[in-house]
Amino acid sequence: MKVIMSLFLSIVGTPAILVSLLALCGLLLQKKKTSDVISGTVKTMIGFLVLTGGAGVLSGALTPFASMFQTALHTQGVVPSNEAVVAIALQHFGTPTALIMAIGMVVNILLARFTRFKYIFLTGQAMLYVSCLTAVILVSAGFGTDFTMILLGGIFEGTLLTVTPALCQPFMRQITGNDSVAMGHTGNIGYASAGLIGKWFGNKEKSTEEVNISKNWSFLRDSTISIMLLMSVVYIGLAIAAGPSYVEHKLSNGTEAFVYAITQAGTFTAGFVIVLQGVRMILAEIVPAFQGIAKKWVPGSKPALDVPIIFPYAPNAVLIGFFTSFIMGTISMFAMIAMHTTVIIPGVVGHFFCGAAAGVYGNATGGRRGAVLGSAFNGLLLSWLPLFILPLLGELKLAASTFADTDYLIPGLALGYIGQAGKLALICGIAAFVLAVVLLSAYLNARDKKAAAK
Repeated sequence: MKVIMSLFLSIVGTPAILVSLLALCGLLLQKKKTSDVISGTVKTMIGFLVLTGGAGVLSGALTPFASMFQTALHTQGVVPSNEAVVAIALQHFGTPTALIMAIGMVVNILLARFTRFKYIFLTGQAMLYVSCLTAVILVSAGFGTDFTMILLGGIFEGTLLTVTPALCQPFMRQITGNDSVAMGHTGNIGYASAGLIGKWFGNKEKSTEEVNISKNWSFLRDSTISIMLLMSVVYIGLAIAAGPSYVEHKLSNGTEAFVYAITQAGTFTAGFVIVLQGVRMILAEIVPAFQGIAKKWVPGSKPALDVPIIFPYAPNAVLIGFFTSFIMGTISMFAMIAMHTTVIIPGVVGHFFCGAAAGVYGNATGGRRGAVLGSAFNGLLLSWLPLFILPLLGELKLAASTFADTDYLIPGLALGYIGQAGKLALICGIAAFVLAVVLLSAYLNARDKKAAAK
């Protein structure tokens, strides 16, 4: 049993394997030639490895960013990091997490098949983390690690991962210009909020990507160059604030501080370029391959893919979103210090990926103003919600890390507070959530049929 669980976790926790297997199934269902099946499967896997490799390079370059930031401000506290808190939690909840994820995947497919929310969530590590959060909350609410808890957790997770891509899809159509892919990340509630804020308060006509630049500065239109220059300024500023001595002794292994700062800026930029290449490869392969699954198993379904999939559509919004979200996190941190609460130190990786995406969503509906306001709101969510969820995490509230993204925090808070009313309340709450999704689907379908008949 443990071997099977380990294999299952390894497969679903590795998006390249999971998605390439789905691409293989899709191509086989379309009865493609053997050469096309092999080519599509391999290219899908390589594309995801390129994408995740680029994301890893970005995360690696942000690690010294976080160290220099904390050293410069002499600040200690809780750092929201999904990877860190899940690594701690899996030591106690590994088996129920895996089983919740397995049931959640089945529920996701069933809901996509029989409701209008036809999104197949394919970001394996996000599924794992949501399963882990669900297990922690349910155990903290008084459930044991028995079949009832696992079934409840799987139903909740599968429903959540079906409906959150639906929240983002109207904005995804504006970002990508088509309806072929969906957003499969755990910041979807924040991204949809950013899109709405951009729509309400922004100006779509003034895009972040249409900045007027004189001919003498036309090289800044190249996103690779502009990212490199901006990040160089940021890293050099942090190196000065943290102190060159600290950088050389603690981070760079003796490399001169300013050289190290520029190298890290270049590494960050290289990671971004790698991500862009991975996105191109994935979109070229997975969308056609997924048509086989959509036609045979889940008609009309769309793959919900990881967050870097949207970065190529608005590189300027990516940077604006990151820095705006991070600035809001820093302001919030000082407010917590003044209020004498637990201090949530802004997690650079979380603010980058989620803040960047919020910037892209806000820009799609509200231009530059939408990118700033949308990512600022997202930054506030990422800063304050972790403070409120800490008391609901049982033993994990003592850890030096906690969950970071909105789709962990908001559903986790809802589950946790309902769970305080008892097991029956939690069962009824999850049942009501699923029923609401099904009824909403039926209502929207009926509305569309009525509109089409007119």
